[in-house]
Amino acid sequence: MRRKGWVLLMTISLLGCLAQLAHAWSKAGHMVVAGIAYRDLKRSDPDKVDRVVALLKRHPQFNSLWKSQLEAVAQDDRDQLLFMLAARWPDDIRGRNSPFDHPKHHFIDQPFIPPGEPASVTGTSPDTDNLVTAFKANQSTLAGSASDADKAVALAWLFHQAGDVHQPLHAVSLFSVDYPSPEGDRGGTRYFIRVTDQSRTVSLHKLWDDFLGTSSRFQTNRNRATELGLRTDMARGTFPQLTSSNDVGDWAKESFEAAKSIVYRHGDLEGTKDRNDGEVLPDDYLAEVQPFASRQAVLGGYRLADLLKGAF
Repeated sequence: MRRKGWVLLMTISLLGCLAQLAHAWSKAGHMVVAGIAYRDLKRSDPDKVDRVVALLKRHPQFNSLWKSQLEAVAQDDRDQLLFMLAARWPDDIRGRNSPFDHPKHHFIDQPFIPPGEPASVTGTSPDTDNLVTAFKANQSTLAGSASDADKAVALAWLFHQAGDVHQPLHAVSLFSVDYPSPEGDRGGTRYFIRVTDQSRTVSLHKLWDDFLGTSSRFQTNRNRATELGLRTDMARGTFPQLTSSNDVGDWAKESFEAAKSIVYRHGDLEGTKDRNDGEVLPDDYLAEVQPFASRQAVLGGYRLADLLKGAF
C-alpha cells in the first residue's frame, strides 16, 4: 500500500508538470540529499558539522542569500537548513549572470547507443569541462590554500554535485537515428513521455528530477530526509557501493549503467521528440524506478557525508 500510494501521488503531481528544465533532481531533491548527509554526519561526527557550517558561513553570498532564511527557522534547525541551501545554491544562481554559475558542471554526457541502431549512429564524447572534472577541481580547492570564500564556493558545489552525479540522467545522453550527434537527447531533456494517457507531456529528465518532490520548503524536505534515513532498507549496510570506490568518476559510471538499464530499459523505453505528444510510460515503470531513485538519493547523501568527514 505504501508504494502504491507513493506512485499515485507521483502520478498526480506529474499531471500538471509543464517545465523541462535540466536540473539534476529538483531543488527539493538536492535538499533531501543534503538533509540525509547532515543527519548521518551529525550522528557520527558532530564536530565535522560545526566545521562545515563555519566554512559555509564564509561563502561570498551567505549574507545576501542565506542569512535571512536561517534566521526564519528555529536555532536547532539552522545547520541542517544551511546544508540544504548550499546544496541547491548552484541551481538557484543558474541563468542569473553569476560568476559562480557553471552550467556544464552539472552533468557528464556519456554516450549511450541502444542496441539495434544502425552503424551510422555515433555518440559524442563528453566535454572535458564536466561534472567529474569540476568535482575533482572543487575537491582540490577545498584541500588547498585558497581563501575561505573560495573554499566555501567549492564546498557548496560539492554538495550539489554529490546529488547531480547520482541522478542517472546527468551521466548520459542517448544517441539514435532520432537523436543524432552531437547532442543526442541531452540527458533525457529532449526525450518526451507521459505518465498516463490523460497526463501532460514532460521530458524523461523532468520525470526523474521530481521523484524526490518539488517543494522548496525546509520542513517538507527535512521530513523527507528523516523518513528515508529511518528506513531499515535505506541503512548504510544495504549499500555495498559504500565499501568500494570513493572516486566521483566511478560514481558517474555507476549512474551511466543505471541510466542504460533502468532509465532507458536498455533502449526498450519509448519516447518521442514531440514535446506536445510524449509516449505513455509502461504501467510498471514508476513502480520500478521510483524506489531506485530514492536509493540513489540516499546513497548520494551517505557519500557526501563521507566526503565531508575526509575533507574536514
